[in-house]
Amino acid sequence: MIQVQARPWVRSIASVAVIALAVQGARTIEARSKHEFEISAHKYAYRVTGADRPEIHVREGDVVRVTFSADDIPHSFTIDEPYRISKRAEPGKPVTFEFLADKPGTFEFYCNLAIDERCRKELRGTLIVDPHSE
Repeated sequence: MIQVQARPWVRSIASVAVIALAVQGARTIEARSKHEFEISAHKYAYRVTGADRPEIHVREGDVVRVTFSADDIPHSFTIDEPYRISKRAEPGKPVTFEFLADKPGTFEFYCNLAIDERCRKELRGTLIVDPHSE
């Protein structure tokens, strides 16, 4: 059996490569921010605390934490593809959930409950995920 020993300069290059990958990974982690939103539903409107319209605006790669509540009757917070989120809140029983905003684009969130047909048609908001720029 022949043993091959790596020359010292080969080990140094390998060490530099590992450090470079670790630093790149740390940059990726730093680029992700966590954003928290409080969203309430009442009759035919979502309200996002601190915003003048029912909109969540984040960057690709951000972690989104939503505390969703219903003020009058049960409501849902639903986003179809690509996020596939469907959370239901009843009055006095808010739900909190998180997701990774890993797909850029504009997506509608809505109530999918059939309790009030007008609610299903009018209760709408927007998730905007801006593309991550290097």
